Amino acid sequence: MWLLVVVVCFLVWAVGTYWYLFGKPSPFSVESVRPPGPLELDQKKRHKILKQGFRKEKVPENLDAIVIGSGIGGMTAAATLAKLGKRVLVLEQHDQAGGCCHTFTEKGFEFDIGLHYIGQLHENSLFKIVMDQITEGQVQFVELDKHFDTIVIGTGEKSRKYTIYSGKTEMEEHLKEQFPDDTKAVEEFFKIMKMSARKTHLLAALKLIPQWVALFLLKSGIANLYSSIFRLVGTNATAVADSLTSNKDLHIIFYYLFYGKSCMTILTVVNYEWFEEWKDTPVRKRGDDYLAYKMRFANNLFDWACSQYPKLRDKLVYQEVSTPLSNTHYLGRYLGAMYSAEHNLERFQAEAIARNRCDTPVKNLFISGQDVFSCGIAGALHGGLLCASTVLKHIVYIDLLMLKKKLKKKKARETAEQVKKLL
Repeated sequence: MWLLVVVVCFLVWAVGTYWYLFGKPSPFSVESVRPPGPLELDQKKRHKILKQGFRKEKVPENLDAIVIGSGIGGMTAAATLAKLGKRVLVLEQHDQAGGCCHTFTEKGFEFDIGLHYIGQLHENSLFKIVMDQITEGQVQFVELDKHFDTIVIGTGEKSRKYTIYSGKTEMEEHLKEQFPDDTKAVEEFFKIMKMSARKTHLLAALKLIPQWVALFLLKSGIANLYSSIFRLVGTNATAVADSLTSNKDLHIIFYYLFYGKSCMTILTVVNYEWFEEWKDTPVRKRGDDYLAYKMRFANNLFDWACSQYPKLRDKLVYQEVSTPLSNTHYLGRYLGAMYSAEHNLERFQAEAIARNRCDTPVKNLFISGQDVFSCGIAGALHGGLLCASTVLKHIVYIDLLMLKKKLKKKKARETAEQVKKLL
């Protein structure tokens, strides 16, 4: 009798688990990706899509979800829900959709807000598949040049220049050529980076399984036995670099952030309090004293840049300067921070990741974007996928992995047919 009860309970659990994981319709499919349409450069036509002013009569009835904020996290969540037939309204406080991924035109120049360059977009990579699915193949990326960045350390006769190549293999080999005495350090650094890229999905899984299960796996040490990513994610980057090499120049290269495209972007850290007296003034109407004050920073930074690249001075046509007040107004960031939630070690401890989830104590209120997972384009996108999974009570990552497997098989068949024709 007891054996029968156990068997029945196991079957109910197995069927329920299978239905939860695989029994619901997928928002993603091979057929949803279509050839990219023509690139629209007419600003008026672009604005009709990207600058849709809010009017009450435009809001459809019987909404399933309201997404506040049109950054990549909110847009990813909205697109995923919409692809399952949900009626979704996206609201944005700015006059243009896109969040940190939008562009704006000033004096005939186009400026990119946050996206400069990004990796993991090779064919059938998970990130590429996600981007193709949520945009239906309409976003196109331009491949980086082989030599896409240069790092200058020091000034004057003591300055050193190091070039950075695109491609994980090419980048590693080129750094070895520039640091022949630290080849083992470079190899170990890229080994850590590759492992992190392959295992980051395990961190997302902590937010999708029951919290008590996630905490049990972490506190018991089982998670660490399975993968070192759970320990590594909360490790100080400086400590890791110091353990690999004592070469300070190589340390800087390990730390540096990738920023570049058609405009020069210069970033520096300032205190919000330096601009606080203008916090209640309207945007673009803060007065001549504010403009003169922030231009002092811009001019000093540009003078420094010209000390490194003297030919820049004669090339300057237009400058645009933003302050912490800009981030507060356009992005709703606390005290004008670059990111919302602070990127400290405490936030990225494995247990903190497991506890920081999309659902909230408020019924039917969920969060997405960078605060859920990590900073940057990929981090915010995964925040949107995690949010959609939570709202739908369905792990959409399983659908993406199944689609990835299908696309790989399709690619293998196409390759085999091409080889057959050649033979």
